[in-house]
Amino acid sequence: MSKVHFIGGEKGGVGKSMTSRLLAQYYIDKEVPFLGFDCDSSHGTFSRFYSEFASPVIVGEEDSLDGMLMAIEENPEHDLIIDLAAQTSQSLGKWIEETDVFELLDEMGCQVYLWHVMDDGADSVTLLDILLDKYTKSGVAFVVVQNLGRGDNFTRFHKSATYQKAVDREAEFFELAKLQTKLTQKIDFNNSSFWAVANDRRLMNIAERQRMKIWLKHGYTQLDMLLKE
Repeated sequence: MSKVHFIGGEKGGVGKSMTSRLLAQYYIDKEVPFLGFDCDSSHGTFSRFYSEFASPVIVGEEDSLDGMLMAIEENPEHDLIIDLAAQTSQSLGKWIEETDVFELLDEMGCQVYLWHVMDDGADSVTLLDILLDKYTKSGVAFVVVQNLGRGDNFTRFHKSATYQKAVDREAEFFELAKLQTKLTQKIDFNNSSFWAVANDRRLMNIAERQRMKIWLKHGYTQLDMLLKE
């Protein structure tokens, strides 16, 4: 069964692109074929770091969004990773509803994953609540990403009705570990893939490479559990 990952969160700056890059690197390292789609023209995850896997998508243009469905049909052996831009839920939701995208993907034998990347603020909780209420179709898997690089206290979220709603919907909870700020900045300025950061001595010193390897291992362990067949 092919997997289609919508990496969202609606709020800007919560780590959607970081999550997309982690997932892409996981697929590459596991030698699982995938296609990446950038929905943010101003900060394209795949065009910057994994250009050989990238396709641009303009949310709001039906032909562009339809291209993702065509890609699945033409490449049934590939999974899709879609890095959503902030504040795209309205346009994306209209396309999903009018085309009955989730029903179509189900007929095509695809498992849909809706990723909600969040910080520890109230806005992220509210946006997750909206997402859970909006997409109630059974078979859609929710993944709630708690980004420790954007907040270190998710206690209020864990005590909220929204958290319980996510539990009731059988959502998976994913912890995105914090990377050292200096290392994160160095990665971005070098436009480096995570593989290069972990292995290229010309880019990073031994301590920085080790930190990246530990960070990837933490993420991969969770992805192994999440994406197991």
